[in-house]
Amino acid sequence: MSQSVGIKDVARAAGVSVGTVSNVINRPDTVATETRARVQSAIDRLGYVRSESARQLRAGRSRIMGLLVLDMGNPFFVDVARGAERAARQAGLGVMVCNSAQNPGEEADYLSLFAEQRVRGVLLTPADATGRNIETFRRHGIPFVLVDRVAEGTTECSVSVDDVAGGALAVRHLVDAGHRSIAYVSGPPGLNQVRDRRTGALEALAEAGLGPDALRELPTERLDVAAGRDAGARLLGLADRPTAVFCANDLLALGVLQAMYAAGVGVPDDLAIVGYDDIEFAAAAAVPLTSVRQPAVTMGAMAADLLLEETEAEGAVKPHEHRRVVLQPELVVRRSSLSAR
Repeated sequence: MSQSVGIKDVARAAGVSVGTVSNVINRPDTVATETRARVQSAIDRLGYVRSESARQLRAGRSRIMGLLVLDMGNPFFVDVARGAERAARQAGLGVMVCNSAQNPGEEADYLSLFAEQRVRGVLLTPADATGRNIETFRRHGIPFVLVDRVAEGTTECSVSVDDVAGGALAVRHLVDAGHRSIAYVSGPPGLNQVRDRRTGALEALAEAGLGPDALRELPTERLDVAAGRDAGARLLGLADRPTAVFCANDLLALGVLQAMYAAGVGVPDDLAIVGYDDIEFAAAAAVPLTSVRQPAVTMGAMAADLLLEETEAEGAVKPHEHRRVVLQPELVVRRSSLSAR
């Protein structure tokens, strides 16, 4: 019923002007108590709900922030969303969360939707490695902040983790444990995070006097458990199987762990495993998973704060200054990598 009731209906039922109803809704202190009560009674009786979209068009500012992530099936991005939502709520805003599913086409569709809805701004983890989607979206003049991605070639704000350092942490730990042949289950090669983690892994090997051939890369099309199981099957089929595996995220690592368990391969005695992200499931796995922790909630909150800072600075005397925030990862060691070699 509320969808068909308009402000004119409320005014007619209360016996007042449309302007008086508007004042009751937006500036109640300017309306006499008796009149205000009569209008509020009509609103409650008719079930009137004001049009937020119409109000936003008049005000020219939305109370919605867009968040577009790679995979909402990944608990890492759920934590990013939690941090962003917390910061947005403190500012009186809501968050529209969308999932590109690592698909550039879906990413483009959602960015168009954000533009149509005139959102206050967007937090974006890009799926399109070419940058074309970002370039198209920039034309709308809507502020955005990159999340889990350094703003390479752009002037916008970004909040990310040093993935080169994270990859080095993971592989340095495996090398220190005595491993000299390591597999890297890497995910889609077009993602910057995947490439940076590989760069860090190679740096750690070089520090130990090992060449790049000590790292056997097993790319996957996706960053999920099923892709990890597939990579695990390929790993089992290698004639000269590595003694350790570093995975580009925890979901891949959990999939590899499942494949090893099904094949009777002991973890960590026959194969050490290190993941990335330190999602909640990592510690709860059958063999608790060593992982490189990213401060996901902090990342989401900081990105939202940067976006709010930029939107509040519009028209201000002192313009907003874009910043790149790079957070540091942390290695969390658990049983999956603690084999004696």
